[in-house]
Amino acid sequence: MTENTRVVVIGGGYAGVMAANRLTRRDDVTVTLVNPRAELVHRVRLHQLAGGSDDAVVAYQDVLADRVRLVVDSVTGIDAAGRGVALAGGGRLGYDYLIYAVGSGSAAPSVPGAAAFAYPLATLEEARRLRAALDTAPATARVTVVGAGPTGIETAAELAEQGRAVTLVCGGVLGPYLHTRGRRSVAKRLAALGVTVVDGSEAKVTAVTRDGVRLADGRALPSEVTVWTVGFGVPDLAARSGLSTDAVGRVRTDETLTSVDDERILAAGDAAAPSDLPLRMSCLNAQPLGARAADTVLSRLAGERPETLHQGFYAQCVSLGREAGIFQFADRSDVAVGLHIDGGLGARVKEAVCQGILQHLVKEARKPGSFRLHRMPGGADRRRRLLRAHLARSTRLARSAEAPAAADRGV
Repeated sequence: MTENTRVVVIGGGYAGVMAANRLTRRDDVTVTLVNPRAELVHRVRLHQLAGGSDDAVVAYQDVLADRVRLVVDSVTGIDAAGRGVALAGGGRLGYDYLIYAVGSGSAAPSVPGAAAFAYPLATLEEARRLRAALDTAPATARVTVVGAGPTGIETAAELAEQGRAVTLVCGGVLGPYLHTRGRRSVAKRLAALGVTVVDGSEAKVTAVTRDGVRLADGRALPSEVTVWTVGFGVPDLAARSGLSTDAVGRVRTDETLTSVDDERILAAGDAAAPSDLPLRMSCLNAQPLGARAADTVLSRLAGERPETLHQGFYAQCVSLGREAGIFQFADRSDVAVGLHIDGGLGARVKEAVCQGILQHLVKEARKPGSFRLHRMPGGADRRRRLLRAHLARSTRLARSAEAPAAADRGV
C-alpha cells in the first residue's frame, strides 16, 4: 500500500490557503496548513479595520477545504535535510513537500522615532492597535499617514471620510504605481475628502515624534496619530533556516517556484522570488502563485514536468473611502496604462474584488483545480522576455565588476 504524500504549507494567507485547497485534488496527499492565527486575515480590508467598517478576518472553516488540517502555531525553523519544521508550541511536523507562503509585513522603519511613535498597518495586530489609538483620540485629532502607496491612500481616504483631519505625506509622488490619469483622479477624490496631500522630493519624513513628523525640507507637521505605511518586509524564517533568499528575504526559486536549494521546497506569494524577478507583492499575484506552487507539487507526483510561471493580467485596485475607488489597468509588464475605472463604479469594482478573493478560495476548497487565473494565455511569452532581459543585464553588471578587478591584478 502506497503511503500518502505529506505536504506542509507554512502561512495561511491568500497564497497558502489557495495552495492547500488545490492540493486536495489528490486523495493520496495529506495537507497541513500552519498559521499563527485561527482565522484568515482578509488583508485587503485592514484599512477598513483601522477605520472601523470591517473586522478584516474570515473563519477558516468558510474558506479551507475539509481535508486540510489546520495547525494554529508558528514555525520556528525549517530542517530541509530532515524534511521537517519545528513549531513554537513544541513538536515537529515532517513533510515530503513544503510550500513556504509566509507573506509579508511592515518593513522595519529606519527613520528616527518611527518605530516608537508611528502605527504600522500591515498585519491584523497592527491594524487593531491603530484602531484602538484612533478610538481613544479626540475626533479633532490630526492624523498623518506616511506613505502614498495603496495602503496609505486607502487609509487616508477611509479616515477622512469619517471626518478626521488627515494629512498624507507621500515621500515622492502620490500613488507611484498609478498612471498620470489615475493619479489625477485619486488626487481629486482625496481633495474632496479634505485630505492634505504633501508630495514632492522634499516630502520625505526624517523624524517622527510623539506629536508630529519632520520633513526633509525642515517643515514640522503636527500629528496626534501617525500611521506608517512605508514599505513591506518578509519574515526571516527562510534565511534563518539556511535557504537561499534575495536581499529582501524572499525564497529564491526557479520558474516553477521550486527553491534553488531543494526540489522538495516551494515558495509562493509575497515571500517568493522566482528567478530573482519577483512579482509585485499583492493579492493579485498571491493566489496565482499559490496555485502555481500546488500545481508544481501535483505535477511531480504525477510524473509530469511542471509548468513555468506566467501572469497574464495586472492591475491595482484602491478604495477611496466607501463611496469611491479606482481600478487601475496595467500592461503585461505590470506598468500602469491610461485606462482606469473610478468614482462610484470604482468603489463597486473594488468591493467585487475584495469579495472575489474569498470566492476564489471557497470555490477551490469545494472544487480543487477550478482556479485558472494563473494559466491565462499571454503571460508566458512576456515572462520569458523579462527573464532574457534580466539575464543580459546581470551579465553586463558582472562583466563591468570584473573589469576593474582584472585591472588591479594587472591582467
